[in-house]
Amino acid sequence: MSAEAWFTLAVVVVTIAVLITERVSPSIAILAATVVLFVTGVINQEQAFAGFSNDAPITVAALYVLAGATETTGALQGLTDRVLGGRRTADERRSERRDLTRVVVPGAVGSAFIANTPLVSMVAPRIVSWSRRTGRNASRFLMPFSYAAVFGGVITVIGTSTNVTVSGLLQDAGKEPLSMFEITPVGLPVALIGAALLIALTPLLLPRRESAAEADAAVREYTIDMVVQPGSALIGQTVAGAGLRALTGVYLVEIERTGVLIAPVRPEEPLVAGDLLTFAGNVERVLDLQKLPGLLPAEHHHITEATDSRAPETFEVVVGDNSPLVGATLKEVDFRARYNAAVLAVHRSGERLSDKLGDVRLRAGDLLLVLADPDFGRRWRDRHDFLLVSAVEGGTPLRRNRARAVELITLALIVVAGTGLLDLLKASLLAALAVLAIGAITPAEARRSINFEIILMIAASFGLGAAMQESGLAAEIGQLLVDGFEWIGPVGVLAGVLLATMILTELLSNNAAAVLMFPIALATASEAGLHFRPFAIAILIAASCSFLTPIGYQTNLLVFGMGNYKFRDFTRLGAPLTLATIVVSLIVIPIAFPL
Repeated sequence: MSAEAWFTLAVVVVTIAVLITERVSPSIAILAATVVLFVTGVINQEQAFAGFSNDAPITVAALYVLAGATETTGALQGLTDRVLGGRRTADERRSERRDLTRVVVPGAVGSAFIANTPLVSMVAPRIVSWSRRTGRNASRFLMPFSYAAVFGGVITVIGTSTNVTVSGLLQDAGKEPLSMFEITPVGLPVALIGAALLIALTPLLLPRRESAAEADAAVREYTIDMVVQPGSALIGQTVAGAGLRALTGVYLVEIERTGVLIAPVRPEEPLVAGDLLTFAGNVERVLDLQKLPGLLPAEHHHITEATDSRAPETFEVVVGDNSPLVGATLKEVDFRARYNAAVLAVHRSGERLSDKLGDVRLRAGDLLLVLADPDFGRRWRDRHDFLLVSAVEGGTPLRRNRARAVELITLALIVVAGTGLLDLLKASLLAALAVLAIGAITPAEARRSINFEIILMIAASFGLGAAMQESGLAAEIGQLLVDGFEWIGPVGVLAGVLLATMILTELLSNNAAAVLMFPIALATASEAGLHFRPFAIAILIAASCSFLTPIGYQTNLLVFGMGNYKFRDFTRLGAPLTLATIVVSLIVIPIAFPL
């Protein structure tokens, strides 16, 4: 290899290492790599910044605005409620797969036309509420819904940002971008087989992490600290006498008194002013504790400072994998000052937290109950700090009178782009302008709905791909893949690219995996004397279909805490889905796109 190829390889390896450690955001890591390659002369200015003028990031941004309008208006909510249905009959209770069909099939269909991450963010809380209301087990539906949305995302080009990214990379390479339904001959069979397996295997492979027969405290158990208010009537009473032993859906875990822990707590234990009481229970019961006379949240002295004169609201947020909160405590990040909000309680999937709230070292996927002013959701929704911001009660009213218009605009986008009347970029820009024009989403909300982390990463990644091609690194790796798999034939070479992309997706992110593999696949196809389009489709499928870990795809991480899952749950259900995706792809891709 040339010196430039070795240097590019070193930059790529360092970039992958940084992405795996998650010390900086993916967009900054990839942008930094591109800048280094530009400054050192591996690529020129045009190659380094070609992505910023490419259709892909602009199209993705416009689709985010449309998805944001769907959320602000509650578009499709009525359909969601009708599809999910109500309380089960005796016959339905014996058929969990019928319930799964209600979740999986609409999830896959909806994700084909609404980007899957916003779709899961919008619908997952409704699935939890539906499960509570109808006596179902939320953990049996949240992961299947996330996986169904992933499968649906490969049916059309607008299903996920990865599809649009690959289309932009094709265009940048001087080839035709993907049309609206070009990937459907491959994505639809993959989605159909995947949905069928989800319905068939979920009852067999996915453990129940909560029981519908148990108290609803098992839905999501939060830990909250309360203080016995000085001068309250609770002082001097026993725990049992104060009614703190017979609470429904919440129980007293321990008492901290002048630095001494009392656990387990005896019913006859007397209460003292300033006692720090740690409770565990579900979100509704935890919030009810604030209404008990004589008890105050441990963070009560911050609550007034963290909210304005308007009535504060309670939000449930999911810590994102690239959030500055990961690995830090609430004290270290000064949560109140940073977010103008106070944390009331914390939930971690599969683990009961015993530390004080301020001392809990947060992880990706942790759920926080936050008390803040009504604008908190609009400020932080779709920012990398939190994967999900959902009002527990109250919140901004939906603009339901605009919902039908947003549904019609979405349908128009599908028809116009699908029939080729306009290309996807123009159609998506018109759709974004339309929802702004009718007041379905405000300009400020539109800005917040755009995930600029993804946009920047897509734009910056074009330079990294260009460097791999320009330096000859992609050709060298492509030759290795050809040498390793050519004995199987053309399908073997395609399988090598597919598997390599899947591995990168589980380690990095879907867009990063697609970007790194695209120039390698281009060189591999050239070395093997094969058409490139099948390889582009293979990258698209492999980068999007991440099922083995909760960290491989944002929708998986989003439902991780909500479903109270363990890490291995994703592998148990995801392994057969991954195998099926590989087999179906290798059968269908050569048929739809001859090698």
